[in-house]
Order: sequence, then C-alpha cells, then structure tokens
Amino acid sequence: MQENKMGVMPVGKLLITMSLPMMASMLMQALYNVVDSIFVSNYAPGALTAVTLAFPIQTLIIAFANGAGVGMNALVSRYLGEKRQDAADRAAGHGALLAMCSYVIFLLFGLFAARPFMYSHETAQTGARVLDMGTEYLTIVTVFSFGVFTQIIFERLFQSTGRTVYSMVIQGTGAVINMILDPIMIFGYLGCPEMGVAGAAVATVIGQMTAATLGAVLCHFKNPEVRLRPRNIFRVDGKLLKSMLLIGIPTTVMQAIGSVMSYTMDLILVAFEAAADVFGAYFKIQSFVCMPVFGLNAGMVPIIAYNYGARNRERIVKTVKLSIILGEAITFVGFLAFQLMPETLLGMFNPSAEMLRIGVPALRIISIHFLLCGASIVISSVFQALGNGIYSAIVSFMRQIIVLLPVAYVFSKVFGLEAVWWCFPIAEAVSLTVSVLLLIRINKKVISTI
Repeated sequence: MQENKMGVMPVGKLLITMSLPMMASMLMQALYNVVDSIFVSNYAPGALTAVTLAFPIQTLIIAFANGAGVGMNALVSRYLGEKRQDAADRAAGHGALLAMCSYVIFLLFGLFAARPFMYSHETAQTGARVLDMGTEYLTIVTVFSFGVFTQIIFERLFQSTGRTVYSMVIQGTGAVINMILDPIMIFGYLGCPEMGVAGAAVATVIGQMTAATLGAVLCHFKNPEVRLRPRNIFRVDGKLLKSMLLIGIPTTVMQAIGSVMSYTMDLILVAFEAAADVFGAYFKIQSFVCMPVFGLNAGMVPIIAYNYGARNRERIVKTVKLSIILGEAITFVGFLAFQLMPETLLGMFNPSAEMLRIGVPALRIISIHFLLCGASIVISSVFQALGNGIYSAIVSFMRQIIVLLPVAYVFSKVFGLEAVWWCFPIAEAVSLTVSVLLLIRINKKVISTI
C-alpha cells in the first residue's frame, strides 16, 4: 500500500497544504456568523440581543458535534498510520453513532427547554419581545440540528485522511448558502415571506443540511481510505467506543465550558445597557482571529495522530513547533486589528452610541489575550491528537470557569463594567501557563518515549 502523505511529505509543506483549506473554510464560517448578525441587527431593535442570548446553545451543539468528530478523527488517522483498515472503518461508524445520539439530546432541548432557557435572561433590558424572538430562533436551530452533526462528521472523515480541501468545500458550501438566504428570509425578498429572526435560523439549518448532503456524496466517491458502513455504526465495539469517548468528551467538555461561560457572562452583562450586545459582537468578530487557528489545528491533529501511530517522534515535534509559531502569528494580526480599528469592527453591527462608548475600550482590552491564545489553542489540540484530551479540558476549565467568570463577577461588582473586560487577558495568562506545564509533562511521558 502506498504510504499516506502524512508520513512522508515534508512537515512544513504538509502542515500548510492541509491547514490552508481548513483555514479558508473556517474563515468562511466566521464570515457567515458575522453576516448573520449584521442582517439581524438591522432587522429590529433587540434582534441582535435575541440571537446573542441563544448563542451559548449553538456553541453547545458544535461542542457535541466536534466531540464526536475529534474522537473519530484522531482514531481513524491513528489506525490508518498503523495500517489497520478495519479498525479505521469501525471508528468512522462509531463517530456517526455518537453524532446521532447527540442530536437526540438537542432535539429534546428544542422541543421542551428552549423557552425556559431564553426566559432565564429576563431583565428590564431584555423584554418579552426580545426573548420571544430568541426562543423562536433557538427552537429552529436545535430541532433541526441533525444537519450540522452530519456535516461535521463528514468534514472530519476527510480531515482524517488528509483531504482537507473537501472539508473546505463542504463547510464553504453551507456557509455561502446561509449568507445568500439570510437577507431573503429575514427581510422577505424575492417573494419569500418576511420571517425576521426566525428567517436567520431557517437559513442556517438549510445551509447545514445542504452541506451534510454534499459531504455524504463526496465522502462516498472521494474518500477511498475509509468507508462509513451501517454495520460499523450499529454494531457497537465497547473498547473502541471508550477510546473515542476518552478523546472526544474532553473536546465536548472544553467547548461546553465555553457555552457556560457565554451564558454566565450574558447574565453578568445584561445588567449594563448595551454590554451584552458588545459581548455578542466581540464573539462574532473574534472568530476571524480564532477560526484560522482552529483551521490550523484541524490540519495539525491528523498529522500528529498519524505519526503517533507510525511512531515517528521527529515529525510530531516538528509539527508541534511549527503550529505554535503559526498560531501566534495569526492571533498577533488579530490583536493589531482590534487595537487599531475597534470603531470599524463594531460599526458592522448597527451600534448605538452607548454600544460604541462601551465597546471601543472593551475590544482593546479583551484583545490583549490574543497575544497569548494562539499557543494555548494549538497546545490544547496537541493533547487531543496524542490521546490526552483530558489535558485540554483541564486548561479550558481553568481559563473559563476557575478564572474568567469569578474575575468578571467580582470586577463587575467592585470596579464596574470597564474592569470586567480584563477577565479575558487574565484568564488567558493562567491558561497558557498551565498549557505549557502540561506540554512539558506529555513530552516527557509520551513524545520522548516514542
């Protein structure tokens, strides 16, 4: 059998060729998230707030989907490196099974818990109209979330074999369809009824379903190294499922922690006029900084996992070092953008005078953490690629729960809103310190023993 390129191509060229398509697709994803919010913010007062308050659950959906996908991705790549074709196919099937089970959770949430969740944000600043818009939006994106689960599974299957250009095509197609449909469905163009915030949700799920369908077709015809067969989905291998969960659950927990952070920050910020909108705008804009790093990681993880299976220590070390350098370079560019043009960035969201007054210094303070987060994000994915995803969860828990939220709450009570934003750089400094210490440990116990 011909050696997979992940074991023979020069590391620098391999990392770039595998990561660039994923960076492009992640940037497309970031673009559609921002465009979605821009259209919504121009629809009606409070519409941006409604979507922002629903965002933690959308993040949680992605967390569950990525958990299944990362566990599957790492094992498929590793088994291919070990020349174990049947095990790789079974890992693909079990990834699909986990995605199906996860979807059922969000289907039930959408049917029974969307309204109670939205109304937990009820304050004088968030009236019933805002919460009703948010409930409608959240119900649609959860009940029909099977599209995003299916889409991510097929994206990860292509990543596991090094064919990241197809992952880019899948994600890009969904994002483009979403952006085209957004104004049509929100404002009622081209004969479509005006659907408002609900239209943004419908456009989102149609884009996801289209991307999922395309992923299934492309995977069948263009990914011969791994096959997704029904017998590997429903014939459960307990040992394999356990291995996948040990890798994937920390990813889910890590991103779910982000949902908890977003939800709790919303609760802290809704007491201040326009502060929740600033936070929502920041979260959309920062995706242009972080998504390319996630794309870099998507290219990096299968390289490390493959060479871990092939017992090639030199290629693992080179991949880790180069990824950290590239990750920091990307986030430094983001830092400069936030420092030099915060008014322009916020201006995309039809801001009020109060939102601009609060948001300009907020973006400058928050963006300090970009100087550190590139390395932290990369190192967390290194842990996952080596089968130690629990380390990633530890770092994320330290950053967003142990440090960020308590600092934000105390600062809001003692120093006021202006000080709250410092919780981000403080938490990132702690995160990077813990990440480096754990990387030293895993190098000693795992990488150096290969």
